Amino acid sequence: MKEQPNYYAIISAEVRYDKNLTANAKLLYAEITALLNINGECFATNKYFANLYGKSTVTISKWISELVANGYISTHYIYKGGTKEIERRYIRKLKGGIKENFKGGIKENFKDSISLSKDKHINNKGVSFKKPTVNDIKEYCLERNNGIDSETFFDFYESKNWLIGKNKMKNWKACIRTWEKRQHKTNNNNTTSHRHQKGGDYGDGKF
Repeated sequence: MKEQPNYYAIISAEVRYDKNLTANAKLLYAEITALLNINGECFATNKYFANLYGKSTVTISKWISELVANGYISTHYIYKGGTKEIERRYIRKLKGGIKENFKGGIKENFKDSISLSKDKHINNKGVSFKKPTVNDIKEYCLERNNGIDSETFFDFYESKNWLIGKNKMKNWKACIRTWEKRQHKTNNNNTTSHRHQKGGDYGDGKF
């Protein structure tokens, strides 16, 4: 039987009672906080979590996305020089902190690190746009099984400086869902590649 980690993992009340999170996403959040290093970062991979819980990496990616979407963590990536290949992913905790004293000597005071994080997903005024990486797009498209090429999507909006018409993109995931809808309508040649209408801009659709 595979030996399991023996460290403490604690879920704050804010996370426990968040109805927007699945039970497994909450469990993963506790695992991440337990793995935070002195710099407040966790670099465990999806494969590590998948092996730990006996789940697929796609499932782990879905739980990670839940935590990111609800502002509990942020992710950023280090790429191998001159390539789009990910060398390491870092996870930072944004909120849902705890302050507990235990006989065993555990004392944690996790402060909201939103103001310290360069990969800021939320602020006091609401959600701010964070440009996705090719891997972010790829993981989301795999979850939705939509056949959209992540590099095509990235390059298309990178060339437009992530603008929808004259406005800054607000939600890239909603934009992908708009591509899906248009793809179903226009893709009649049984391919999985996305066909752009000349001059077309596919905006932040919300379904």
